[in-house]
Amino acid sequence: MNTWGNRIKLSIFGESHGNAIGIVIDGLKAGFKIDFKEVDSEMKRRLPLSRHELDEYEILSGVYNGMTDGSPLAMMIKNTDCDHKAYPTNYIPRPSHADYSAYVKFGGYNDNRGGGHFSGRITAPLVFAGSIAKQILRPHGIKISSRIVSIGNADEESEFENELNKARANGDSVGGKLECCAVNIPVGLGEPFFGSVESMISSLAFSVPGVKAVEFGSGCDFASMYGSQANDEFIYDSGNVVTITNNSGGINGGLTNGMPIVFRVTFRPIPSIALKQKTVDLKNKKNTEIEIKGRHDVCILPRGAVVIESICALSLLELMGE
Repeated sequence: MNTWGNRIKLSIFGESHGNAIGIVIDGLKAGFKIDFKEVDSEMKRRLPLSRHELDEYEILSGVYNGMTDGSPLAMMIKNTDCDHKAYPTNYIPRPSHADYSAYVKFGGYNDNRGGGHFSGRITAPLVFAGSIAKQILRPHGIKISSRIVSIGNADEESEFENELNKARANGDSVGGKLECCAVNIPVGLGEPFFGSVESMISSLAFSVPGVKAVEFGSGCDFASMYGSQANDEFIYDSGNVVTITNNSGGINGGLTNGMPIVFRVTFRPIPSIALKQKTVDLKNKKNTEIEIKGRHDVCILPRGAVVIESICALSLLELMGE
């Protein structure tokens, strides 16, 4: 399915090297003035390094005289820098891409160019929607930020560029981890069981191509902790209930507890690499090799930060029903 949400519905469309990509956002309240300069700024944070797309969008509906008008907001981005020659066939799947699974599911009719509908390019409409969500949340005091925790084996910012250069020089790619934080969150957002805050954020996070793990608060470190170490004890601070630590990442029982929401996402290395790899020829039913052509970034992390912030904002907007 390409539609997400109940209070705020997102419908996404397009392929990486098709005519256009875009999104329809339903459920926005009428009368909200969108700051499109801020939208532009957020969209620029996601621009690819290897593909020359400006991601200039066109508003098709939902905005009148600069304000949301209560109808679905539809946006479209024309693809202007496509390299069709790099994708001559869809029956030789690229390792760790969706090519093979999509070929079987859709009977070979899928558009595989640049990953088609499975491409990271489809995150551009998510950033558009997320930038609007951030603006709607701002009057409530909610702010969202992110940082790169690690790239490859480097967990210091001063070492990130070296990791990128090493992968690039080897014709390879590299993964990493991002942390996202949302502050000034009201207590009690979320619904047990299936509408938990973790469920909501994770459902969108795992929709982002390349995301392979999501962890909240202390995440995987809980496995080696005792309860006495993991528990977040409550205290009063200036009349407000807070926790001394935030191992739970601001969420208890699937509901927000008023502390910052903190979660991390792990991105796998981009599977399009210059090195020769083993694959299969589905048409002739034989083993073969592939050398992937086209233009590909060496790491998604620098562009992925704004995407993860966007899915966080959209999840919170859905939970708040704004």
